[in-house]
Amino acid sequence: MEHPLGRIAVVGSINTDLITYVTRVPERGETIDGVSFTIAPGGKGANQAVAAALLGSDVVMVACVGDDTFGTAARENFAARGIDARHVRVVPGASSGVAPIFVEPSGENRILIVRGANDDLDPADVARAEDDLRTCDVLALQLEVPLATVYAAVEAGVRLGVPVVLNPAPAASELDVARLRGVAYLIPNQTELATLSGMPVTSIDDATRAARALIARGIERVVVTLGGEGALYVDAAQVRHVPSIAVAAVDTTGAGDAFIGSFVHHLAAGLDVERALEAAIAYAADSVTKRGTQRSYATSEEFAAFRAAAAREGMAKTP
Repeated sequence: MEHPLGRIAVVGSINTDLITYVTRVPERGETIDGVSFTIAPGGKGANQAVAAALLGSDVVMVACVGDDTFGTAARENFAARGIDARHVRVVPGASSGVAPIFVEPSGENRILIVRGANDDLDPADVARAEDDLRTCDVLALQLEVPLATVYAAVEAGVRLGVPVVLNPAPAASELDVARLRGVAYLIPNQTELATLSGMPVTSIDDATRAARALIARGIERVVVTLGGEGALYVDAAQVRHVPSIAVAAVDTTGAGDAFIGSFVHHLAAGLDVERALEAAIAYAADSVTKRGTQRSYATSEEFAAFRAAAAREGMAKTP
């Protein structure tokens, strides 16, 4: 990238996506024909890192891969994207993470994750990376690696004075909210928010109540991603609904990671939270108009063109 706009650390997962496009998902015991199949780089951590790098951030990745062809391809992918992979550890004898994904014509997806070497990422990996972590503007985390490693990364970010953005995905009922104090932004979707709060989340009003419950438990800021409805920002002083962009969805795979990658990029670049959220929503909306995960993510130039077109066509939804 020509001029990195900030430095971001991502501590998280690397998977290879095995994507099958289907007319419908088969029933139990049923075999049906698929439409097409592709193999692509993925994993929540890697996706978020790539999105931020494409937008211009300087990104360092802390992760584990297996000593297999998927692991080699993942490291080559990072090199091609300009992502610092010195802290991507190769685990001898382990398989790299994979994610079989089934995508329906509506763009909705169903995903099965086999974590493989992602489960070998441990607090010692975070400790070894601390000299680089302290140089970062934002630290991004997810839950496709052991929770002990997530907690260690949160503690490191707080100790080093680096704002931590935690995407608690996939949902984990065993996640200890008390150990997340110090996280600058907690960014769940509605399902993950319901799991964390123990409250139903089926509407924006529900999401507001559940987010406020997490604020009361010591979380500083909560951003709830709402898919086609945009995002909800909640802190102790305010609640704000940021509307989405109206697009025709082709494939929603990786949209949440596109949102996070864009959000941390724009935070690191110095934008205020409202503008960072608007940009993240638009970036995720653009991603669902294309197939795949990382391959659907726009460069900074492509994203600027998308936003300009959206502004001209009045694509923003009203809250």
